[in-house]
Amino acid sequence: MTEIHAQQSTIVLFSGDLDKAIAAFIIANGAAAYDHEVTMFFTFWGLNTLRKDKAVKTDKGLLEKAFGWMMPRGADKLGLSKMNMAGMGPKMIKHVMKKHRALSLPQLIELAREQGVKLVACTMTMDLLGLKQEELIDGLEYAGVAGYLGDASDAKVNLFI
Repeated sequence: MTEIHAQQSTIVLFSGDLDKAIAAFIIANGAAAYDHEVTMFFTFWGLNTLRKDKAVKTDKGLLEKAFGWMMPRGADKLGLSKMNMAGMGPKMIKHVMKKHRALSLPQLIELAREQGVKLVACTMTMDLLGLKQEELIDGLEYAGVAGYLGDASDAKVNLFI
């Protein structure tokens, strides 16, 4: 008998924009609902999606601390790629999403976890930006590019957002 393997999909989330993160998680959740094995690889500004909402005390140098201060802290603090309007854009899109009973980004992240989507934080980017594991949400995997490429080489769908 031949073994049946689930289809695999990977998504690289490079962007730290709210609308792009929402799109990435909608696609990931849709693929997982269709029994795809889904890996999401978060790198550079996309890592901000995985940051905890509250500051975590860590031992960092001045430059690493500066990056932490300048970057948004978590899924609820991301700005829009267009029409951010000094923070009003994200508030408006969140209002419209709620009005239409669409899941918020934190809810989409939780749904992805429930569906077994593999969330992978890029360790090289974490080092470059001075992010520590304790600053990111729980339940993540950590890997470099080689780890992502291992999943991507077996996937039929590979997206870069």
